[in-house]
Amino acid sequence: MATEYDLVVDSPGRINIIGEHTDYNNGFVLPTAIDKIIKFKFRKNGSADKCTVHSANFNTDFSFSLKDVKPSKEQWANYILGVISGIQELTDKIEGFDCTLDSNIPVGSGISSSAALECGLAFGLNELFDLGLTRLQMVKIGQMAEHNYVGTKCGIMDQFASVMSKDGHVILLDCQSLEYEYVPITIKPYKILLLNTNVSHNLADGEYNKRRAMCEAGVETIAKKYPEVKSLRDVSPEMLTEFKGILDDVTYNRCSYVVDEKVRVLDTVEALKNNKLDEMGANMYATHEGLSKLYEVSCDELDFLVDFSKNYDSVIGSRMMGGGFGGCTINIIKEDAVKEFSEAAEKAYFDKFNIKLTAFEANPCGGTSISETK
Repeated sequence: MATEYDLVVDSPGRINIIGEHTDYNNGFVLPTAIDKIIKFKFRKNGSADKCTVHSANFNTDFSFSLKDVKPSKEQWANYILGVISGIQELTDKIEGFDCTLDSNIPVGSGISSSAALECGLAFGLNELFDLGLTRLQMVKIGQMAEHNYVGTKCGIMDQFASVMSKDGHVILLDCQSLEYEYVPITIKPYKILLLNTNVSHNLADGEYNKRRAMCEAGVETIAKKYPEVKSLRDVSPEMLTEFKGILDDVTYNRCSYVVDEKVRVLDTVEALKNNKLDEMGANMYATHEGLSKLYEVSCDELDFLVDFSKNYDSVIGSRMMGGGFGGCTINIIKEDAVKEFSEAAEKAYFDKFNIKLTAFEANPCGGTSISETK
């Protein structure tokens, strides 16, 4: 490698097979890192506190001093500054550095380029300055960067998947205890195909936080009768039914989706373990229905693609993935049908919305790692 860098780190995006909008409700999720990455090149620059980050994708630089880390008006800079702030709360060993990053993760596609950015930066600085951070500390630093600097009250799934994934597996993550289990994902003769709508409706961040607040309001009401309930994780479908006339309809629907999704995730894990891929696919379709009708974070473009997939026997499961209001659908599709289906979906989608669709395969892979050292 070129000698001007001390360290090169690959930090992946992620998919989530099932378990959407459940992580911040202390539920279960089933994500894995995929082979779309941000590549970071790090070097110590010899200064005590001067830092420069260069984005090759946007051909832009961002410089700051370690003595003056505070939120910026530049949104992408806040992901970086939030991570630096989180590291500084744990150690004073970080010094001046230069970093170049180059991404092949499609931005706005719902495969969490933001978590890859946060976790790759934390991981690289940990290696560069021998900070002694654990992987779980890096995960939490990334999550807190979103909360405190970006303003998105995200759960922990994205960062956890980016750092902790294992090749050929998905992670059953309990977002309450952070206990996790690696589950082999053996889905031949199927593949995972993502269809990127290439739309991003601006509702996303504000609506995301609203959904979280509604779930918390539902929990507050339920806890008056059931004090042991601390989050929707603790609510069973039967318990929730008791509050149908007490919660307003919208709040009830939001909570209903999350409670049902908890069951679907665990069912899907059993289906994967027993090679019942049709059951996994059926659960994915049910999840999309809940996200679209009850949680209301889908959009016309996503609904169109999921409905379109139902015309093809080669697709056994499809749903929107990520925060919503745009991004990708995730599809479980027979390997030999990927080309035909992708082309048909692209044509139908363009005819309907006059927008070009982007299709790409996603292969489960390991988490953030060093790819080169000097």
